[in-house]
Amino acid sequence: MPEKFDYKKEYKDLYLPKTKPALIDVPPICFIMADGKGAPGGEEYQSALHALYALTFTIKMSRMSGRQPEGYFEYVVPPLEGLWHGEPGWFERGDREKWLWTSMIRQPEFVTQEVFEWAAEECRRKKPDADVSRVRLETFREGLCVQAMHIGPYAKEGETLGLLRRFMEENGLEDMTGSERKHHEIYLGDPRRTAPERLRTVLRLPVERKRI
Repeated sequence: MPEKFDYKKEYKDLYLPKTKPALIDVPPICFIMADGKGAPGGEEYQSALHALYALTFTIKMSRMSGRQPEGYFEYVVPPLEGLWHGEPGWFERGDREKWLWTSMIRQPEFVTQEVFEWAAEECRRKKPDADVSRVRLETFREGLCVQAMHIGPYAKEGETLGLLRRFMEENGLEDMTGSERKHHEIYLGDPRRTAPERLRTVLRLPVERKRI
């Protein structure tokens, strides 16, 4: 039986970086996305995740419904990702109720707008508690970034972010994190099942090369 395609294994530069900061040019990637505001554990955030996963697994299991998309292949569902931003100093202040976010899950290359719309209609019919109206399919063009693997609780991400910013200073890079190009996190551990000190999170910040 062929092994399922695993994006984490095939694109280790994107999903399994070292703890030492590095520069990466991220290619365009197709995601389903949902925007919101508030704490990660809040009702709005959980509602968005419910909708994202309902759509993701409807697409993944489409072959079982007789609606297998053209080009379909077996794959492992990619990890949850998040873009975060807010007013200046949003992260340092830690006022989680004012955080703005986009939660998203990468989709295989065969997922077109037509496939997405079919999956959304399936969810409306079979999973009416999932608010798929808030979800969109979009190609995310992230570009040049610095990234590193953060190991430990989310509350200590500041330590790894400090390393990333020091790397920028040492390599002639300008931090472009803001409301347009955002703080990016990729969640490789489940906080419900993993001890906080063992959680792995890819932290990625957008940059530009400084002009001399």
